[in-house]
Amino acid sequence: MHLTATRLGRRLAATLLVGAAASTAALAQDDDLLNQLEQTPQTATPELVEATFKGLRLINGHTVQTPGQGTLAFLISHRFGALNSGAYNFFGLDQATLRLGFEYGLTDRLTVGIGRNSMEKAFDGFLKYKALRQSTGPRAVPVTVTLLATSALNTLRITDNVERTFGRRLTYTYQALVARKFSPDLSIQVMPTLVHRNLVSRATEPNDVYALGVGGRQKLTKRTSLNLEYYYLVPATKPSDLRNSLAVGFDIETGGHVFQLHLTNSQGMIEKQFITETRGNFFKGDLFFGFNMARNFTVRAKEGFRK
Repeated sequence: MHLTATRLGRRLAATLLVGAAASTAALAQDDDLLNQLEQTPQTATPELVEATFKGLRLINGHTVQTPGQGTLAFLISHRFGALNSGAYNFFGLDQATLRLGFEYGLTDRLTVGIGRNSMEKAFDGFLKYKALRQSTGPRAVPVTVTLLATSALNTLRITDNVERTFGRRLTYTYQALVARKFSPDLSIQVMPTLVHRNLVSRATEPNDVYALGVGGRQKLTKRTSLNLEYYYLVPATKPSDLRNSLAVGFDIETGGHVFQLHLTNSQGMIEKQFITETRGNFFKGDLFFGFNMARNFTVRAKEGFRK
């Protein structure tokens, strides 16, 4: 009888120990579950790809870059005459054209710009909007897409029998700039383009000209790069006696600005000129040496950086 009571006591003690252990484990699991429920999951965000190009211009045309909110960019573009014009014209240095322009970032994505070009005494203005930005990580965007709409006014005095009202002197250009930064050294950009001319030289020529531009930047050193740019005119809308614009450039970053040197068969510096008015043969010496220089000024600090 005594043994039986002893065994029952041991069994009861063992049962209590097992139950206590099970209860402790259950409570620990409940605590872990509550902790997991209370923890806020960290949502991963995509990382934007910066500096697809270093400048606002590739060579003649725009890049996907915008100045940024509150930044004013002052651009000077210069083109000399054709190198094959001979020693009398100092190989083109006597026949220079100039464009001065200002571009202001209303936001990081939206830019407004104006310019004055000595060629055709043209005034131009544009709106530029960065619709998509290349990013890495979750929900990555593979390219940057910037939309560009420009207008140019030819104010040159022309004495002919053609009526040249204000409206007929206007030309409009619409572009989608699509670029991808493949590596820290290489960026490629594609530019489907429509140029609408209110006035054409011949009745047989179309008012709308379609072109496909392609260009790229290959970094050579920390502060230099080689740039290429080409605009292919769609044959069905190509104006007569014109050639595709081709340019090769060399960029130098010097602190607060980018200095661009280039050779091109286009003397014009706005879209209507270098896309629809190029007549030089790049491979026969019809080359125009020129440069672009841009300087940025902070007009208004971003909201997040105000003191």
